[in-house]
Amino acid sequence: MNQMAPQKFGIGAPLRRKEDATLITGQGIYTDDLTPEGCLRAYVLRSAMAHAKISLAGVEDARRSPGVAMVLTAADITDIKPMPTRAVMEQKDGSKHAIPRHEVLCTDTVRFVGDAIAFIVAETVEQAQDAAELIEVDYDPLPAVIGMDAALAADAPLIWPDLGSNAAFVLGRGDEAECAKVFAEADQVVAIDIENNRLIANYMEPRGCVAEFDVETGRFTLTAGTQGGHGMRNVICEHILGIEEDRLRIVTPEVGGGFGTKMFTYREYPLSLIAAERLQKPVKWIGERMEHFVTDAHGRDNSVHAEMALNSEGRILALKVDLKASMGAYLHQFAPFIPFVGTSMSTGLYDIPTIGVTVTGVYENKVPTDAYRGAGRPEAAYLIERLIDKAGDETGLGPVEIRKRNFIRQDQLPYTTATGRMYDTGDYEGHLVKALEIADHAGFSARQADSAANGKFRGFGISSYIECCAFPGGEEATVELNGNGTVTLLIGTQTNGQGHATAYSQVIAEQLGLELEQIEVIQGDTDRVRQGGGTGGSRSIPLGLPSVDQASQSLVKQIKELAAEELETGVEDLDLIDGQVRIVGTDRQISLADVAAKAQQKLFGREEVKQAEATYPNGTHIAEVEIDPETGDVRIEAYVIVDDFGVTVNPVLLVGQVHGGTAQAISQALCEHTVYDEEGQLLTASLLDYHLARAADLPDFSFQTSNVPSTTNALGIKGAGEAGTIGGCAAIMNAVQRALKDGAGVNHMDMPATPLRVWEAIQTARTTRG
Repeated sequence: MNQMAPQKFGIGAPLRRKEDATLITGQGIYTDDLTPEGCLRAYVLRSAMAHAKISLAGVEDARRSPGVAMVLTAADITDIKPMPTRAVMEQKDGSKHAIPRHEVLCTDTVRFVGDAIAFIVAETVEQAQDAAELIEVDYDPLPAVIGMDAALAADAPLIWPDLGSNAAFVLGRGDEAECAKVFAEADQVVAIDIENNRLIANYMEPRGCVAEFDVETGRFTLTAGTQGGHGMRNVICEHILGIEEDRLRIVTPEVGGGFGTKMFTYREYPLSLIAAERLQKPVKWIGERMEHFVTDAHGRDNSVHAEMALNSEGRILALKVDLKASMGAYLHQFAPFIPFVGTSMSTGLYDIPTIGVTVTGVYENKVPTDAYRGAGRPEAAYLIERLIDKAGDETGLGPVEIRKRNFIRQDQLPYTTATGRMYDTGDYEGHLVKALEIADHAGFSARQADSAANGKFRGFGISSYIECCAFPGGEEATVELNGNGTVTLLIGTQTNGQGHATAYSQVIAEQLGLELEQIEVIQGDTDRVRQGGGTGGSRSIPLGLPSVDQASQSLVKQIKELAAEELETGVEDLDLIDGQVRIVGTDRQISLADVAAKAQQKLFGREEVKQAEATYPNGTHIAEVEIDPETGDVRIEAYVIVDDFGVTVNPVLLVGQVHGGTAQAISQALCEHTVYDEEGQLLTASLLDYHLARAADLPDFSFQTSNVPSTTNALGIKGAGEAGTIGGCAAIMNAVQRALKDGAGVNHMDMPATPLRVWEAIQTARTTRG
């Protein structure tokens, strides 16, 4: 029997990451590996209180401390602008919400533990820390507000008194009047109240930066781990420092994880640049792990009440969502947009004709929140999938039939939801059925009985999700032929560990007949790359790769035209193979290096393929769990994923993205618990107290695809980078909920389902039942 040879390059090739050899042998260069000659070190003095008026003493003593080159307080940087909020939303009443002043260094009031007070630069970090000890911060305590319900109470202390409320904004979408009418006529209403717990990103590499200033040119260079330097350059130059963009170069070396949280501009970046200019020396700031907990934007933190109206046949007629989203103490860079964009996916995969949504942003004396892997869409999927399970219970249809009865059918596609999202392709019931077969749904009752015989509770949880990602737009790609016959790609996305260099290179390699090692991918340099949208929202491959593909074809066309002249043949007779341009069927050829040498100028292809609509990956996650009621321990016995990602670019990279995202969802569902006390102190401020999922907490994953190509993307790709976080939480928690309800009569369980919280829920239910 003849077997086809595996595909070497191009879309669909299962290539291993070419980046890994460098990274796993310790040769990767990260921000902290860079220390220019004469570099000074920086340290930030941060607030120890969640809310207080402050005054400073001892600043001059700190400035005279050994090795200290500079101490910056708010009084020293009055010429710069505050940290910007880039997402200013229109509220339900038609007005734009207020933007409180988010100072780079606090003048007279601190609003969360970790708020920045002073920036100390010295010859060593230890000297800077010693100098910080000499600064006496006189705190005049103000009442701290912790918890969204407490913050919205009529008598709550105000974080921003001038605003008159701790409600940051009130947004809406859908048709509330029509929704109310439908609910009044519904045969059944199912309601749920759920929490989406606050998360701390905890990427492997904490943030850091190296700032340099060139006296002769008047230009700055900032080296930092980012998710895209071009957007950060705009924020720093236009919105904070007030300088022209061409005066700042941002360089991003290797990045040890981003997850959305490294997309943003933080205070240390402009402060380091200011210090570098004033001192005319490089300045390096590297954050510590505990600083990350109290400075970098947190994620999620929603509280939701939702109701679903159904008819007598169990079909969904309408959905009401009342969502409160913690903003922390300030409106972070994109914070108001995150819960709002998430609610655009409130209806999930279901044919729900009417919706009414209210989103209230809430100020608390906590670290500000912003985008974290999925940015609002995991919260939406979690809500609808927990609610649909409850509807299955209360209607008697069960979790499978309620979904099948309400899925958007294939013959309804393309389908525009009540929130304006246009789903183009998919087979929603198809991937549910496939996942149920792989998970042996039919055999669950027997397995549950076996667990019960051993004194354990067993649950089976489903989450059929859809995501909106790779939002409309494009990403310019430039593919250049070098003098030695190799190729360089310049593109403004930014790898944070996803394997971009491999994915881009496999397409270029196929077009130009090269090996992966002959292709260099340049992303993190705003001087070398003309423009870029960065990496976020699963946009890099869906938006970047079509442009890379077209730019490669453009370059191939130019190469063939030059080669045809040299070889005296037609363009159509040429192929690019092994670094040569060869006349098909002959041994006559010319190397790419010779083509480059004969060109009058550097040969390159530059293209930007734009798409007008987002992509909509979707799929089904199924989790099966067993709970020990004596300890509250939750063990994942099986985990099945069937996803629709349209066209798969590289199945090896895809598996890594799905596993990683799902691991983060499991960590949220079962482990991660951000806890503040009543005074605003973060009690889970280190990895000693904040439990991230370890390898032992994770199951083996069964992953398959059931792909239907996208019609909105030029190559049929649907984004995949965040999908695991979007499908995962509800699958785990629906399984936990089923196990607890069947085993102990627990009617509701919120994330995180830690052993203590599970055990307490069981004890409460047993006491209630008598």
